[in-house]
Amino acid sequence: MEQFTQYFLHWNAGEAIFAIFCFFFLIQFFYYTIIYIRIGFTEKKDLPDILPPVSIIICARNESRFLRRFLPSILEQDYPDYEVIVVNDCSSDDTDMVLKKFSALYPHLKTTFLVEDEKFSHGKKMAMLVGIKAAKNEWLLHTDADCYADGPHWLQNMARNFDDKTQLVLGYGGYKERIGLVNKIIRFDTMFIGLQYLTFAKAGIPYMGVGRNLAYRKSLFFENKGFTGHMKLLSGDDDLFVNKVANANNTKVEFVIGSHTRSIPKSGFKEWYTQKQRHLTTSPHYKKIHKALIGLEPLSRVLFYLTFIVCLLMINYPDVLFIATGILFFIRLILFHIVIYLTAKKLNERKLFLYSQLFDIVIPFVYMGLMLNNKFTKKRRWNY
Repeated sequence: MEQFTQYFLHWNAGEAIFAIFCFFFLIQFFYYTIIYIRIGFTEKKDLPDILPPVSIIICARNESRFLRRFLPSILEQDYPDYEVIVVNDCSSDDTDMVLKKFSALYPHLKTTFLVEDEKFSHGKKMAMLVGIKAAKNEWLLHTDADCYADGPHWLQNMARNFDDKTQLVLGYGGYKERIGLVNKIIRFDTMFIGLQYLTFAKAGIPYMGVGRNLAYRKSLFFENKGFTGHMKLLSGDDDLFVNKVANANNTKVEFVIGSHTRSIPKSGFKEWYTQKQRHLTTSPHYKKIHKALIGLEPLSRVLFYLTFIVCLLMINYPDVLFIATGILFFIRLILFHIVIYLTAKKLNERKLFLYSQLFDIVIPFVYMGLMLNNKFTKKRRWNY
């Protein structure tokens, strides 16, 4: 033991920083080879002989323009028995008229509403609760008013996971492709988040889902008292509920092409940044183990890049540690590109692969800024 201690005491600065670099490499190696690589393995799932009836729930506040464009993709699913419930949440636009027109064309469309109360303000969770109570079926599938189904078999692909043991199904909700760097940042960030929660769930550690594409049993919702515990938070109708009730035995994932939804992304960086600030208000309420697991990867990624640069500056070529630094960096680079290629292919985001290396470096620093901003600024009331 004394010899071991003496060995470390005689390390020079270059050897010490190389050891730290190796430590962060091992953390990255773990995530990419044990967790993230699971995106490449899709289980073969056949349609059951009998597909259960499903209630699709959509909450809409002043979303008439999106309902006109996207609601038909939900109402025209190739599925034997389902209803679509749209909750008109205090809209002041012509949402009511749009829903009346669709109701005349689609008998399986049901609508309900909330009325503005000056003495009582509410967020999306109240509208969701109204929709869930109005649903007649056990299986609930959630999406948003500004989402459209990525094909007529979206519901079918999600529903093929509905068996006796399953209580939640996590799907992927991506964003529509547009021109510009901001759109690519938004879509890559969304794709990487999808990679994380889908592969963690496949590894038996489900920690979140997205309300743009999320299914669970009605009985599960009420048995676990729904949104109790975070009702006052504007966000969290999806991730905090999943974080509370999901486990390795009751959760499945679905990410084959045709099971996705697409949404309209924010058009500017400032709008997206503000949206991310609101979304990050829920993460402090995750279970401690989940916070540690999802926080460690981007932190280790930033420190991996930083210690790599320091190693190059402090270790002289052709020192063996200099060469070893390059080899480890190259291994992580290859693993990253393999995983991102598989992810982009599975989640139908192939065009993002070309920009992946840039965003891999940039986005963790954006998140650090978001978290610091949220921590040191006054709490604010977020919009719906």
